[in-house]
Amino acid sequence: MAETVDGAYEVRSWHGGVEEIWHEGGARAELPLVKAWAGVIIRNPFAGRWVADLSGLTAPSARLGADLGRRAAALLGGRAVESYGKGGIAGVNGEQEHVVACVTTVFGDALRAAVGGGRAWISSVTKTAAPGTPIDIPLAFKDEVYVRSHYDAVGVLVPDGPRPDELLICVAVATGGRVHHRVGGLGRDEALEAMAG
Repeated sequence: MAETVDGAYEVRSWHGGVEEIWHEGGARAELPLVKAWAGVIIRNPFAGRWVADLSGLTAPSARLGADLGRRAAALLGGRAVESYGKGGIAGVNGEQEHVVACVTTVFGDALRAAVGGGRAWISSVTKTAAPGTPIDIPLAFKDEVYVRSHYDAVGVLVPDGPRPDELLICVAVATGGRVHHRVGGLGRDEALEAMAG
């Protein structure tokens, strides 16, 4: 019998990855930027047919957001989450809207809670594609989306998924901004001071 999440999503496999970045050509950082992602391949119950009401994917998605958030945060090795993003790919018998239905506010609120909170909206990307298609999950600072230093992405690729009747749902997190960010804009500390004041 297939694994399910809350009896709602039939899971084929879980995936994840980590990057540890010390420099981008400049001086070595005192601490690395660590970026991680977690993803899940689930059966798409609406593949191959038009369905107007997609609440069957949206309603139970909090558990999916929580599970993926916990898995991604754990890959940071105990470091705090500063940035996050979400998204996914629908297999070619499905629709982009099927992925969107899985990563709405219901999912996003659970993701925030799982990674230690966040006040900013969660950057997102979705598409329909064949198995093995890469996707870049966008990152932004979790408490203020306009903090330019944290605009980044995490590359995700699952070689055998999503298959035509599946969905890949994934989240990404990071411990900070780009290692050599230096193009100005609202800073992380400024944003936090403004929220505290």
